[in-house]
Amino acid sequence: MIADNYHKVIERILVAADKAGRDPADIRLVVVTKGHPIESVKEVVDAGACNLGENYLEEAVPKIKTLAGYTEIVWHMVGHIQSRKARSVCENFHRVDSLDRIKLANRLERFAGELRLTIPVLLECNVSGEQSKYGFPAWDELRWLQLLPQIEKVVNLKSIKVCGLMTMPPYFSNAEEARPYFQKLAQLREFLEEHLPQADWADLSMGMSNDFEVAIQEGSTMVRIGTAVLGERKS
Repeated sequence: MIADNYHKVIERILVAADKAGRDPADIRLVVVTKGHPIESVKEVVDAGACNLGENYLEEAVPKIKTLAGYTEIVWHMVGHIQSRKARSVCENFHRVDSLDRIKLANRLERFAGELRLTIPVLLECNVSGEQSKYGFPAWDELRWLQLLPQIEKVVNLKSIKVCGLMTMPPYFSNAEEARPYFQKLAQLREFLEEHLPQADWADLSMGMSNDFEVAIQEGSTMVRIGTAVLGERKS
C-alpha cells in the first residue's frame, strides 16, 4: 500500500510538472515520516524514497540509527528546532529545512563548525502572518527591506549554506486558496536574489499532501508529503 501510494504521488508530481511546463527532475519529494513506525519508513525507502523528513529530534534519531545502512537516505529536519538541540541536529541530519531565526542560525553555525560540517539550510519564512507559524516575518512585502540585515547575517555564516526558502501556508480544504502564499514566497525569493545574490536561492520548499500540485505550479522545487504516501499518522 505504501509503495503504491509513493508511486501514485510521483506520478502526480510528473503530471503537475508537465502541466506547468517544468522539468520534473527539478522537484524533490521529501517523504515526511513523523509519527510513522520504522516498518513504514523502511517500506517507503524500499519503494524508492531517498529524501525523508522528520519534525522531532527524539523521534527521528532512533529511525536514523536503525536505517544507517541505507546510505542513499538524505535526512531533512523539517520541524521547529529548540536552540539547545542544535548540536544533535547537526550530528544526525544532513539538512535543515526549517531555519527560522538568527539565534538558531548562530547555534547551528557553532556546532557545524566544531563538527567540521557544512549544513545546507532553507530559511523558513512566515508569509501568512499567522501567530502559530514559525519563521522570519515575511508576510508584509513593504517590510522585506528590513529583513535583509538579518538574512544577510545568515548568508554570511561559514558552516551553514543557505539553499533557498521554505514556508507553510494556512491549511485550506481547497488547495487553490494556498496559491497566494506560494506566490508570495516565490516573490520573496526574487527579492532576495536581487539583494543578496551571493547566496543560492534555488530551492523553494512548499506544498504538502493537500496542495502540492498548486505549489509545483508556483515554482516549488521540494514538496513535503506525509499522509498521501504513508497514510494517517499512527502516533
